Amino acid sequence: MKINIKKLHDDAIIPTKGTIKSAGYDLYAYLNEDKKEINPWETYMVSTGISLEVPDGYFAGIFARSGIASKRNLRPANCTGVIDSDYRGEIKVPIFNDSDKVQVIENNERVAQMIIMPYLDVTFNEVDSLDETDRDNEGFGSTGTK
Repeated sequence: MKINIKKLHDDAIIPTKGTIKSAGYDLYAYLNEDKKEINPWETYMVSTGISLEVPDGYFAGIFARSGIASKRNLRPANCTGVIDSDYRGEIKVPIFNDSDKVQVIENNERVAQMIIMPYLDVTFNEVDSLDETDRDNEGFGSTGTK
């Protein structure tokens, strides 16, 4: 599948894969400065300098990169971002600092990963009752913790 991508700045970086079998494409920070400090419990909107043309029937999911999430406690503030097929604006990632220390994002640093995914277009059918199951309405932890 080919996806049209537009650099909004000549020096913006097009997403890359870490390995040939990687599902995610790394998104790079496009900053107006060499680096940006993110205070503890603060969110900073990181620009990428790119926009996409995601095909109909698909969306771009924006996920944390495991390295900066586990080592530096930085993650997308919305946990998972959704870029719809009709959005043509700049891809931005709100990065949240979950740590108690100032963290630094550098220009051109890989800040998140993007996965192009299909979705189903559904119609909701309102009913008075739903089929019963063994689990029924038992929720969190009801299937066991082992």
